[in-house]
Amino acid sequence: MRIIAGRFRGHRLVAPPSGTRPTSDRVREALFSSLAARTDLEGVTVLDLFAGSGALGLEAVSRGAGRLVAVDSSRGAIRVLRGNAARLGVEVEAHALTVATFLTRTAPVPYDLVLLDPPYDLPVDDVLELLPHGWLAPGATVVVERSSRSPDPVFPAALGEATGRHYGETTLWLARAPQADD
Repeated sequence: MRIIAGRFRGHRLVAPPSGTRPTSDRVREALFSSLAARTDLEGVTVLDLFAGSGALGLEAVSRGAGRLVAVDSSRGAIRVLRGNAARLGVEVEAHALTVATFLTRTAPVPYDLVLLDPPYDLPVDDVLELLPHGWLAPGATVVVERSSRSPDPVFPAALGEATGRHYGETTLWLARAPQADD
């Protein structure tokens, strides 16, 4: 597993020894191509939920994101994520909490990009319902990675229409919060 593009292109990332399913290079490349068509990542705030190794969030930082906050319930995954960030010389605010617990807090800042890569057997609809309550900046993009065999996630009306794209066994869902003037 490696960073695909940006200032850390080619740097290898370590994955936790068990309990995670790292996003493939091919899927990460497709995701960030889709994001580049929608938004400029320069300086954006990123919330990486179910972060695992941090590959998605660190890819965003490599491509110009300004702030990365990562959440995973596994302390081991958070240790690996912090190690990956340290090897890149990147600061990451990492929390070893369940995503549901983290999102019951008051959002310190609204995020421009929210990445959700939960275990495929874990329902994600309840988490999506919490995001519009202070966690999203106007025009924020929300990305959900699921198995192509999983039920489609249900995005709250506040996020509008979500689009899904299949990449083999993986489907990426993208939705965008309304702009302030919408």
